[in-house]
Amino acid sequence: MITEPIRKAIYDYIEQKGLRRTVQRDAIILAAFSTKEHFTAEGLLEMARKVEPSVSRATVYRTLPLLVETGTLREMDFGKDYKFYDPNFNERPTHAHLICLDCNKIVEFEDAHIDILENCISHRLGFAPTSKTLRIEAKCEQLRKEGKCDQRHDLALGVR
Repeated sequence: MITEPIRKAIYDYIEQKGLRRTVQRDAIILAAFSTKEHFTAEGLLEMARKVEPSVSRATVYRTLPLLVETGTLREMDFGKDYKFYDPNFNERPTHAHLICLDCNKIVEFEDAHIDILENCISHRLGFAPTSKTLRIEAKCEQLRKEGKCDQRHDLALGVR
């Protein structure tokens, strides 16, 4: 569920931009922050329509940049023709991603050693990191061993 600080940041920003609060925009915001899973714009459209059937594709595509601009949602490039959105980075800002190239599963993980290594490398090269993103692309062991994967889903829709 959407936390009060996230809700406040979003609605303060919308008001500051002179935009209206609408039923459709509220449904999109609720859908975006009612999941811990990464999603695409099309996946968000599907989730938002479960909250409010009148949500349009155009409203989703206009609302996503607002959520990214507020800093409440992170846009992620996982090497596809479309972007993913991560609603979890506020709670876990240093998490990294493993993307299975076979089953399209996205796994979030954190490791203090990786964070230390990234900082050490940056400082050794004379830089101070302002943001870090780690993406590991891998092959599915279950698919290799069993010839099937329970996690396989359609990335374009962001749904299993």
